[in-house]
Amino acid sequence: MHYKANSPEEYIKQLPEERQPVIIKLRQVISKNIPKGFQEQMSYGMIGWVVPHSIYPDGYHCDTKLPLPFMSIASQKNFVALYHSGIYADTKLHDWFVTEYPKYVKTKLDMGKSCVRFKKMENVPYELIGDLCRKMTVAEWIAIYEKNVKTK
Repeated sequence: MHYKANSPEEYIKQLPEERQPVIIKLRQVISKNIPKGFQEQMSYGMIGWVVPHSIYPDGYHCDTKLPLPFMSIASQKNFVALYHSGIYADTKLHDWFVTEYPKYVKTKLDMGKSCVRFKKMENVPYELIGDLCRKMTVAEWIAIYEKNVKTK
């Protein structure tokens, strides 16, 4: 689902009532735990955390006018999604997350390349997501991005 919003607060107000507490709590957990330098903003119609141009002037290779995306949360039609570029780009981080997930949630992990889907709102592992946020700094993300993703 795509919401037209200019701010995270505006985005949250548009969500179904039962999704709002989950997105609010995810936003709080991420904001509290994400390393310094990442900036919260609306990104691709979602609440996102990016590396601003002031830190990484090259921006995102798909559109250099945009800052380098890192992490986003969204309310989709049938689930709440957590998008984390580091999980996609760093095998060690991916493997750590996949191994840790069952320690927090009894249901099977529903995950794409960078997307973790939560169909049951009571199964969102906020503590694990906080840990995930602390695992990669801005400098580490830029280095991995330039090594693995950026077109040279």
